[in-house]
Amino acid sequence: MTIRFVKLAVASAVLSIAGMAAAADPIKIGVDGPFTGGSSSMGVSMRDGVRLAVTEINKSGGVLGRKLQIIERDDEAKNERGVQIAQELINKEKVTAVVGYINTGVSLASQRFFQEAKIPVMNNVATGSIVTNQFPKDPDNYVFRNAAADNIQAPMIVEEAITRRGFKKVAILADSTNYGQLGREDLEKALKAKGVTPVAEEKFNIKDVDMTAQLLKAKEAGAEVVLTYGIGPELAQIANGMTKLGWKVPMIGSWTLSMANFIDNAGPGGEGARMPQTFIQEASTPKRKAFIDDYLKTFKPKNNRIDSPVSAAQGYDSIYLLAAAIKQANSTEGPKIREALENLNTKVEGVVMTYDKPFSKTNHEAIGASIPVMGEVKNSRVVRATQTK
Repeated sequence: MTIRFVKLAVASAVLSIAGMAAAADPIKIGVDGPFTGGSSSMGVSMRDGVRLAVTEINKSGGVLGRKLQIIERDDEAKNERGVQIAQELINKEKVTAVVGYINTGVSLASQRFFQEAKIPVMNNVATGSIVTNQFPKDPDNYVFRNAAADNIQAPMIVEEAITRRGFKKVAILADSTNYGQLGREDLEKALKAKGVTPVAEEKFNIKDVDMTAQLLKAKEAGAEVVLTYGIGPELAQIANGMTKLGWKVPMIGSWTLSMANFIDNAGPGGEGARMPQTFIQEASTPKRKAFIDDYLKTFKPKNNRIDSPVSAAQGYDSIYLLAAAIKQANSTEGPKIREALENLNTKVEGVVMTYDKPFSKTNHEAIGASIPVMGEVKNSRVVRATQTK
């Protein structure tokens, strides 16, 4: 009888220890973005924002008594690489959720695997309007976003060009990726709403270094302003091409005109470019000042300038949104986290904004039209644009 009692006690202790070990296992969060290549200034900034948030949360005890562990993967801005990473994060790493996606094309190619696996995805940079509406026939949507979608940005761009600055002849230059072409469509819709038809619409490819042909067509058509959808390196080639042609008209485009590799490669030709921004590197609130100070101290970027402040801030906030949902769900199960995100009952203080019930069952967009402001490149930095007419 005594031996049997001892065996039971030992078995109970073993189970208890095993349970404690399981409870102490870290909560794995996948982080997918381009950490090399032309999109890397966005990807690295996003990743570093995520790292800051995870460090802060873990110092405060983690979530549900467990540390957060981030599993970082470089998708190189390639759709096929994103697909491989998605399957690895699901099947090998067993992640609870994933944050990231810089490029709309990579997001659209990859997130279907998380949708099927019922694992929440928090897009914190990719802005294609379709991103959160890719699976309209599914009863539950596991795709969320805390970035300004292109159907918010495009009307802002058009409002700036047509209403505020009075231009009547506009040219659109957009890259050939999903991002560029979906953005072009959003610009066309916004222009049509103003009764404006572009005088020129030109396409270019990633890694193109000569935009002369496209720019000449826009110039010959009498364009007074160039509206852009692309990423930093190619946008810089547009600015440089205009300089070579001796043709200087304003550039107004999507938020990517704030990328360091546009600003630095365009030099004086990039001055005055304007774009929607959810976050500008200005210490306008105590929360923003603390975030900027910590980022600069931790990662020491060149010239104390975050390469992509928008990406860093939205990456940071995405982790806090997920952490709040996991805590509310009291679970790491995908369906429970999704439901919590759709019904967050506590405010989440981020650096982009304070999120107050940011999502619902039918709306997975945290950033509304009232959040972005217009930024402007000035002295190699992005500042809040002043109103011009």
